[in-house]
Amino acid sequence: MEEIKEERKKAIIVGAGVAGIATAIRLQKKGYQVQVFEKNSYLGGKLTSIKKGDFTFDAGPSLLTMPYLIDDLLRLADIPPQSVFKYHPLEIACKYYFADGKTLVAYADAQKRNEEFQTKLNIKPSKLDKYLQKTRYMWNITAPIFLYKSLHQIKSYLSLSTLWRALNLPFIGINSSMAKMNHKWLSNPYAEQYFNRFATYNGSNPYQAPATLNVISYLEHFEGAFYPEDSMISINQSLVGAAEKLGVVFHLNQNVQEIQVVNKRAQGIIANEKFHSADIVISNADVYSTYKYLIPSKPIPKNIAQQERSSSAIIFYWGINKTFDELDVHNILFSKDYKIEFEEIWKHKTIPKDPTVYINISSKYNPNDAPKGKENWFVMINVPGNLEIDWDSVKGNIKSRIIDKINTLLKTNIEEYIVEEDTLSPLDIQNKTASHLGALYGSASNQKLAAFFRQANKMSIASNLYAVGGSVHPGGGIPLCLLSAKITAEMIPNP
Repeated sequence: MEEIKEERKKAIIVGAGVAGIATAIRLQKKGYQVQVFEKNSYLGGKLTSIKKGDFTFDAGPSLLTMPYLIDDLLRLADIPPQSVFKYHPLEIACKYYFADGKTLVAYADAQKRNEEFQTKLNIKPSKLDKYLQKTRYMWNITAPIFLYKSLHQIKSYLSLSTLWRALNLPFIGINSSMAKMNHKWLSNPYAEQYFNRFATYNGSNPYQAPATLNVISYLEHFEGAFYPEDSMISINQSLVGAAEKLGVVFHLNQNVQEIQVVNKRAQGIIANEKFHSADIVISNADVYSTYKYLIPSKPIPKNIAQQERSSSAIIFYWGINKTFDELDVHNILFSKDYKIEFEEIWKHKTIPKDPTVYINISSKYNPNDAPKGKENWFVMINVPGNLEIDWDSVKGNIKSRIIDKINTLLKTNIEEYIVEEDTLSPLDIQNKTASHLGALYGSASNQKLAAFFRQANKMSIASNLYAVGGSVHPGGGIPLCLLSAKITAEMIPNP
């Protein structure tokens, strides 16, 4: 007698960003038949690459921390991580150039780091260690509840451990700002600017964001920064391979037009005018865009509509006909007055007159990304998510500001060596990734309780509708998106 196989329950994920792909792996492993619908012709969302001439560039994220989260996903598909995804710790996390010509190398090795801070910034090792131990304490308090659990489930709070952490919040800077804490603990303008910079890792303002966000620097200083052997795109490629091995089906060039919700239950989606039913629906799209465009019959929740968005960026991708030995894979050229720069971005919603410039050169570690004797420069500045700015018309002016800073601090004429060029503006980011206002990290964390007001991983308007990715809990950036996928998948009941 022929065995009758019961059809597996269906889960549909809207959007194939890294969080959507990670959620697909976890749900497929859990027993669902997962389909992922992506409007673009490629997978990965912001985590993708572009080619320009003979140069290859990471289009978006360029820094890797917590790589073991990727390893965990590969193991779910019975793939030995190092067989498909090789990465190495960086001996130098970043090189810093201050406006007055002072430089600082952020070494991974603690002893080298101490010597560098003492020699270059006159910060004694005991003072630096005391500060870094404070960030470790912050991490131990916050990570178990804020990063690994949902903040929107009662059970997350029903333990003595969680209660202890909640009682310690006033002692880890919730009532102060990052900049104020750094001034109090360091009293050194160079060190303050160095540590204030970590606010940009989630698109926030260190002069407004709670001092608790100084926890961000913990990862780089205690766990380290890493670089994939085959550039950042290999994260996407390895996770997609794991998902497909498990049986996940990806649909490209599928514009999801609606998530159908009837009687507080998601029935499925409409993509390219065709209905697809599902037992579970997960949106990996920006939560603001999810409500506005995919569930237009439901009002956008007030806290989502009014939530301050993270900063955006304008990026230049330059093929450089020269190598710069003084630069590393990650480089920062600081503005003269950091506070004014952030006021321009956040208060005045304008492009900084003197922007901090980030330069990523992946060909330093992956020579396949640029021809021999040349380099691929990913050059970025933070800007407001202001779509009223005509980015095409101001692009030339922004480029001039960036070139002036590069030429001044590196003592070169960089424009002579640019042989290929492409750009990405906040408007481009919004159009390609549906990120409202081109925000890189969803909402900002400039308010002391901002973490509690992010979209929950379970959406209340339907019993089987969930959200995942940088615009929901716990936040933006590759590690937090992967943790978002873990939290969301664990909330979804077994099929």
